[in-house]
Amino acid sequence: MKLSQFKYDLPKELIAGNPQKNRDESRMMVLNRKERTIEHKMFRDVVDYFGEGDVFVLNNTKVFPALLTGEKEKTGAKITVFLLRELNPESRLWDVLVDPARKIRIGNKLYFGEDDSLVAEVIDNTTSRGRTLRFLFDGPYEDFKKTIQRLGKTPVPSELQRIRGILPEDKERYQTIFAKHEGAVAAPSAGLHFSRELMKRLELEGVSFAEITLHAGLGNFRGIDVEDLTKHKMDSEEMFIDTKTADHVNAAKRNKRKVCAIGTTSMKAIESSVSISGLLKPYKGWTNKFIFPPYEFSVADSMITNLHLPQSSMLMMVAAFGGYDFVMEAYEEAVKEKYRFFTYGDAMLII
Repeated sequence: MKLSQFKYDLPKELIAGNPQKNRDESRMMVLNRKERTIEHKMFRDVVDYFGEGDVFVLNNTKVFPALLTGEKEKTGAKITVFLLRELNPESRLWDVLVDPARKIRIGNKLYFGEDDSLVAEVIDNTTSRGRTLRFLFDGPYEDFKKTIQRLGKTPVPSELQRIRGILPEDKERYQTIFAKHEGAVAAPSAGLHFSRELMKRLELEGVSFAEITLHAGLGNFRGIDVEDLTKHKMDSEEMFIDTKTADHVNAAKRNKRKVCAIGTTSMKAIESSVSISGLLKPYKGWTNKFIFPPYEFSVADSMITNLHLPQSSMLMMVAAFGGYDFVMEAYEEAVKEKYRFFTYGDAMLII
């Protein structure tokens, strides 16, 4: 398939600037692949589609405050640093993006915080925009991480930053209620719809939750610049699936119960570690899996996702799962019905 096949007209006003007041009050479009029907529901109605023995696969990654604003030594030029990946905790090495990149050279020192409580030195130019920084911090590692937490801002996607900046409430709302393991620079947005009350209602219906960890990276939001999708390379993301989760999901499959992937990151994780017989395997490592049509899914038979931007890798995965023609038809209807799109927008359930 070609990149141009995933273009659709999305009015800017349909990109949600803020989340709903209550997490489970988003709208939800329900796509039934077998009947080829589309229903319009509220997200809390998801309990009507699942029951005893069904399993939801959740991504329990936690977003860390990855945006630092500082100054370059001597010139005092304002610099924004996006912390992408911790390379070595002991030596405080990080892969980062720097803006504006053209002003930064190897050897430059960057200062963060009103009291310059955090200093970093540029030690490598890895790409045109990317850099490796060494933070010059003498205290214990825990104190270093607390300083990052204090100075860093929530890395909401650049589209939202352009619309309304970064708001104080993002610290809580750009995080799922089941976030545990810090490491993501992008929230698994389908999980943002779940409230504690809704999860309790699902449990009362007999639904259980299996957790994976995939530390979502910026690659989810990078533009795809090749028309031939087979030539696109996804960024690698760290992921973990433990034996308990694999056994939990496989038991549901053997018992012919539903397995629902919550979000494209959960789907990517479980599709990255599958046995020949279609069962989920424990895994610890990295994945750069890129799923686009046609693709044969092995583990989940349903998924919950958000409404994604045109030509995004997430839209391509959803089209692979729901069927290209059906999903693109549903997106046309979502625009017509004025659904809210993107990170803080409405949801789609595909069964």
